[in-house]
Amino acid sequence: MLKEFSNSFFIGLAFKGGVIRLILYMFLSVWPNLLFGQTDTFNNSRQRVGEGNSTAFNRNRSSNFNSYRQKLNAEYVSMTRKSWKEFNSFRALISPDKDVKPVSPIVMSDDNAKKEKEDNRIAIEGVVNPVSPVVRPQPIAPIQETVDETPNYFTFSYLNTSIQVRKPQSIPVLNGIDELSVANAWEELCTDKYNNLLIDCIKLRSSRNLCDWAYLLMLKDLGESLCGKNTNEAVLLMAYLYSQSGYRMRLGQYNGKLQMLYASQHDVYGRPYFECDGIKFFAMSKVEGTIKINAAKYPKEQSLSLWVNNAPEVDCDVSQERTLVSQRYPELSIHVGVNRNLLNFYESYPTSEVGGNFMTRWAMYANTPLCSEVREQLYSQLTRQISGMSQLDAVERLLNFVQTAFVYEYDDKVWGNDRAFFAEESLYYPYCDCEDRSILFSRLVRDLLGLKVVLVYYPGHLATAVHFTDHVTGDYILLNNQRFTVCDPTYIGAPVGATMPDMDNAGAKVILLE
Repeated sequence: MLKEFSNSFFIGLAFKGGVIRLILYMFLSVWPNLLFGQTDTFNNSRQRVGEGNSTAFNRNRSSNFNSYRQKLNAEYVSMTRKSWKEFNSFRALISPDKDVKPVSPIVMSDDNAKKEKEDNRIAIEGVVNPVSPVVRPQPIAPIQETVDETPNYFTFSYLNTSIQVRKPQSIPVLNGIDELSVANAWEELCTDKYNNLLIDCIKLRSSRNLCDWAYLLMLKDLGESLCGKNTNEAVLLMAYLYSQSGYRMRLGQYNGKLQMLYASQHDVYGRPYFECDGIKFFAMSKVEGTIKINAAKYPKEQSLSLWVNNAPEVDCDVSQERTLVSQRYPELSIHVGVNRNLLNFYESYPTSEVGGNFMTRWAMYANTPLCSEVREQLYSQLTRQISGMSQLDAVERLLNFVQTAFVYEYDDKVWGNDRAFFAEESLYYPYCDCEDRSILFSRLVRDLLGLKVVLVYYPGHLATAVHFTDHVTGDYILLNNQRFTVCDPTYIGAPVGATMPDMDNAGAKVILLE
């Protein structure tokens, strides 16, 4: 065949112009296939080299990704079959300022509030830099969707919101929680028939604006809806979907039940932990003492972040409207209800610190935006009432609003322990303290006026400072040649620029916000 083609080719050289170019193109297209013993026709070869090449390449790449993922899952199953090791729990982390007595609120009279202020630069001890969230985890390889012309959809509830996913025909049943039983069930989950469920979960993570913690809780609810509450199968399914989404987790055996432990980028308060390979793992349920943990892991697995960049997109169940009025500026009056479904999420949120610094936890709360429903409802009212004002006048009103429209109470009396609020929680609950007020005030000023705000931490107290682009007189902090004027939401009735009496400025720290 090679000889016949060569003769035809040299005869073709006698023709001129386009004929020569055509035959040359045919030769170059077919010659490699002939050389390697392939007998495809010219048209088939042209499809591979021309417009069909992209499809073939994508198909081949998808196959390679699938093979790579299968290989890693097979290695995980093999490791899971080996004996699990015993680990002892470490005591839960307690906030270093737990025993610091909170500062009581102080009221400034209207006469003192009207007195002219002088510039007073405050020297602070240090600055707590913001810690930016890392890129969220991704699957170890792209998940190949399984073609299903008649998909079976399953609806479950998360934060009182109906969510739909494609349900596999069956869920593995565990014969026990021993290594072999778990490995066999995990091997079954790794088959293609669970791909669509995994793909749907990862899509929901994006479409519903689920932070890592919200995503984990959604998978927990999904597992319990499909497999039954408090079942080993529910834990296994949650762990599989979580790990295949790119997150770092470990499986454990504890008191005859299968447990899933998650790793966090942050140190979580109030929860015992286990340390594996130098990484802290926290159990989803209450686990203390000794636990047997599976050492199997995936490459590039990533610990979850507790940053909440956006409120989860869930159905809105609006609470009864609450009326909040500023005492000094009674025309600043708002009516607001919040989404009770989100309150359930915020209540589940574990308090933590970043990089071993307990003050970073307040930045995590303060940097979380209000949900769209509350923002639209609240900000439309506040914007009308501060429209056309100078920066100082607008901030004075927002400050007095937060100082006087809310009732102060200590966390230990209300909750039994320290409990920081996300901004919209302060709009709902009847009481709040200094950290809650500072978080809410910082959110209002940044969103409504576009001004930079920092938190100011004194032992036992949290306040704020605002960077005005207009000149404002009063107590201020200088950061990178920018003045941040003190605004204390707990110094009731105090104007912009007034520091609460007896604050130890020498021990104060500034917490930077986004």
